[in-house]
Amino acid sequence: MIGSLTGVLAEKAPPRLLIDVGGVGYDVEAPMSTFYTLPATGQRVRLLIHHVVREDAQLLYGFASEAERTVFRDLLKVSGVGPRIALAILSGVSIDVFSQLVQGQDVAALTRIPGVGRKTAERLLVEMKDKLQAPATLPVTGDLPPGSPQAEALNALLALGYKPAEATRLLKQAGDDTQSTEELIRRALQSAGRG
Repeated sequence: MIGSLTGVLAEKAPPRLLIDVGGVGYDVEAPMSTFYTLPATGQRVRLLIHHVVREDAQLLYGFASEAERTVFRDLLKVSGVGPRIALAILSGVSIDVFSQLVQGQDVAALTRIPGVGRKTAERLLVEMKDKLQAPATLPVTGDLPPGSPQAEALNALLALGYKPAEATRLLKQAGDDTQSTEELIRRALQSAGRG
């Protein structure tokens, strides 16, 4: 089984990556949370891999952190959740926000994730409750509602290693004229690169 890949990032077109390892290109699917951490095409990258062997295919799923891979594997154990839905969940919310939604039994918020219907959301709440640790302290400040694009972007920046004050400053520089979490993160990281 393949546990990790280190090579050159040859292509990236969400959710698909192509990683060149010694002249062999590996097709890998990854959640958006991993895409945010990737270097530019042509740069070296290391991903943790979940390798699925089926009768008709061998599939690779890549993750930037062990926490993402662990949650992905736990999601696959939930009845009715396959790799596509698990990737959609990890792409739709951060692990901390997902944990908060499960601990808070928030069915409505889970059903806003593409591919997650009411029955699947209810199963997630039951089967994932004991597998996820409630975040000890959510870094979200009082002026950012939990689950908002700004809160999720802040959590993503903190997960990337930015200190709370720095992450908050980067988000303010990114501006609040956009409603997309992805756009906020992209702008914040661009402003970090200029700093």
